[in-house]
Amino acid sequence: MKNLHAFRALCLFGGVAFAVAAAPVCAQQSASMPGMDMSASADAGSSASTQAFKDADEKMMQDMESPAYTGDADKDFVAHMIPHHQGAVAMAQVELKYGKDPELKRLARNIIKAQHEEIGFMQRWQAKHGVK
Repeated sequence: MKNLHAFRALCLFGGVAFAVAAAPVCAQQSASMPGMDMSASADAGSSASTQAFKDADEKMMQDMESPAYTGDADKDFVAHMIPHHQGAVAMAQVELKYGKDPELKRLARNIIKAQHEEIGFMQRWQAKHGVK
C-alpha cells in the first residue's frame, strides 16, 4: 500500500495539470511497484508536519478506494478524482501550516485554489448526471 501511496503522492505534486492528466494512470498502478519503496523515508520523520502529511495521505487513499467502480469511465473518473484532489488540498494545507519556503507556499495556495475549482466542477457534473 505504501508503494501505491507514494506513487499517487508523486502524481499529486507533479502540478495541477500533471495530476489531472496522470491520475488515471496513477490510479491503475498496483501496490507492487519496483523501486518505489518509500517505507524508510516514510518513517524517517516524527515532526508534526510529517504526521499531518501521513494523515492526509491515509485519508486520501481510503477515500479513493471507497467509491465502487461502475464501468462508466466518466463516472468512475470523477468519483475517484474528487478524493484525489481533496488529498492535494490537504497536503497543500500542511505546506502552508508548516512550510517555510515562500515559493512552495505560493504553489500550495495555487494548488488549493485550482483543486477547489476542479472539485466544484466535478461535483456539479455528478449532480447534473445523477451521481451520488
